[in-house]
Amino acid sequence: MDKIKLIVATHKEYEFPKDDIYIPIHVGKAIKNNEFGMIGDDTGDNISLKNQNFCELTALYWAWKNELFKDVEYCGLVHYRRYFFGKDIQLKDKTIASENEFLTYLDNYNIILSTKRNYYIEDIKTHYKNAHHIKDLDETRNIIEEKYPDYIEDFDIFMGQTKIHLFNMFVMKTDDFNNYCKWLFDILFELEKRIDISDYDTYQKRVFGFLSERLFNIWIMHNRLNIKEIKVSSIEGENLVIKAFGLLKRKYFK
Repeated sequence: MDKIKLIVATHKEYEFPKDDIYIPIHVGKAIKNNEFGMIGDDTGDNISLKNQNFCELTALYWAWKNELFKDVEYCGLVHYRRYFFGKDIQLKDKTIASENEFLTYLDNYNIILSTKRNYYIEDIKTHYKNAHHIKDLDETRNIIEEKYPDYIEDFDIFMGQTKIHLFNMFVMKTDDFNNYCKWLFDILFELEKRIDISDYDTYQKRVFGFLSERLFNIWIMHNRLNIKEIKVSSIEGENLVIKAFGLLKRKYFK
């Protein structure tokens, strides 16, 4: 049995880590069907055609349903330009985490996540209201109340906080991954039946990807996982000043 494998969600050709634990997955391949010489998310049981709405979750779903991690103890997800910071592997001008670094952390923690982002001036629910369509979040809560009522308290507590783990990035035990996917996609597929996104712009059509980031935090909170936070190494850089300005603009000038 392999100790650890991570899928790298990508929609284009890129420079990937030269390490066997990282497996590039071409997301949304069924939409454009470009060949990048890597595994696509369009075979077997898949939702590749939903990539514009589900984002990296099409890779997550494919890996889950097609048992990519069947013989792997720990599994995870990163992005072609976002990885967990480390010291062992060089990628462009950044360094990212290796198997040994991950396993050292996992000796003492249940899950590895990106360092939380703090919105400071607004809580998670208010941030979603200012950035997206709040009715979708409200309907998500309705579904959880119907299907998983024991999660409602955690849902409400989390929505009143200001910090969030973003990007759907993680490393955790494969058994936990399978349980999470079963819970997550049950909620999102039900939500897909209840909301109309036909008039959303391209950005807002990524609704299920946006909501999954919130749901992931709620699932982790509810299951009381012991978390190790690691900074995200952004291969292309990330302008947090622009992101902060966007936050203020949405809040005060929407």
